[in-house]
Amino acid sequence: MTTPALHPRMDALDGNAIAGLLVDVFGVEMTTATGVCVSCGAGGQLAEFTVYLRAPGAVVRCRSCTSVLMVLVTVRGITCVDLRGLTGLRRSEVVEGYEQ
Repeated sequence: MTTPALHPRMDALDGNAIAGLLVDVFGVEMTTATGVCVSCGAGGQLAEFTVYLRAPGAVVRCRSCTSVLMVLVTVRGITCVDLRGLTGLRRSEVVEGYEQ
């Protein structure tokens, strides 16, 4: 007989899993925004980053080096965001059908 693990395995999701939370925090759709990892310099869209939701809040990790990029925790209706794992976060604007 096997015994259940004390800590269930956390399933990795992509950044689309926190799309709604990102809209709540930033007020606009952010999954297409690009970020750069402080640790390894890898960049990509937030939708491409690895997300874990079973932590106390959402933990966003770099796909290349697995460093923590973002942590989003909601307490009593207030969402606190830690972005110190990113060197930058840039959202491309669409103006009159052209991406800037």
